[in-house]
Amino acid sequence: MADAGVELLAHVDDLAVMGFSEVVHRLPYFRRLLRTVRQRLRADRPDLVIPIDYPGFNLRLSRHARDAGLRVLFYIAPQVWAWRRHRARTLAGLVDQLAVILPFEETIFSAHGAKTTFVGHPLLDVEPRRVERAEFCAANGLAAERPILALFPGSREQEIRRHLKVFDDAAREVRRFRDNVQPVIAAGTGLAESLYAGSKCPRTADTWGLLQHAEAAIVKSGTSTLQAALTRTPMVVAYRMSRLSFQIARRVVRVDHVGLVNLVAGERIVPELIQDEATAEALSDAILPFTDPEHPARERAVADLERVRGRLSGADGERVADRVAGLASTLLGG
Repeated sequence: MADAGVELLAHVDDLAVMGFSEVVHRLPYFRRLLRTVRQRLRADRPDLVIPIDYPGFNLRLSRHARDAGLRVLFYIAPQVWAWRRHRARTLAGLVDQLAVILPFEETIFSAHGAKTTFVGHPLLDVEPRRVERAEFCAANGLAAERPILALFPGSREQEIRRHLKVFDDAAREVRRFRDNVQPVIAAGTGLAESLYAGSKCPRTADTWGLLQHAEAAIVKSGTSTLQAALTRTPMVVAYRMSRLSFQIARRVVRVDHVGLVNLVAGERIVPELIQDEATAEALSDAILPFTDPEHPARERAVADLERVRGRLSGADGERVADRVAGLASTLLGG
């Protein structure tokens, strides 16, 4: 956004806090930022406010915008299907238009009175350069003839600290049974090298290239699971959080699946190992069949992921960003 000429009041990296207990010490910062944005809304009187995702902050922002008589297009809705379902009705009263990125969300929010449009998932707009396997392997010190196991521990510091070691241990366990497998870590950008110091696995920032050429992947729950679905890479989903956050989540989260890929599919098409279940041995057992190109489980997984890819698409082959821009233009009277 900065490259496009947008004035930034805060950087997204300053907002990247996950969990329940983890956010508490950041509350004073978020309150100051919300106060700043409210002042700008009153002073600048924008023609349209477009909150994007981040519901804890943006629902409050939307309320201030509505109270100020401003039009609101909320893009990427709160995950009310997971917890705090009452927010669907709350959001309906705060926005002029809601653009959702998961196919089942349109029905949920429309039922609560929100003018809702499923626009497709923004990952579909990403057009990664197709790198030939030989080129990708040469650039990352890999043997093109050997299978690759992708490790996606996360893009935030706290996620990497919780996932990297167990993912690394799982990869080591996989190699006990298939010693030709090459584990490769998808490394986040702008993160300290020291975060990865405990692993000897090679790292790459080319996450799309890694998924395109990996036979299988161990993926931290989140958007990366959909990225793997779009490349039809069989995966195991895992997630760990602080003990306190997990205990809170168990009491408030109401979903049959944690992985977005399973939620979109409407069934458990990829294994999920959460918190204490996410051990090196369990991850290894779950991912091993997917590392074998001829295993029936791998063939089924690829077919299931193709089905998910189809459900993430909007209508008419139009870019997701263009659909959202069209909704904005309509609200602006264009």
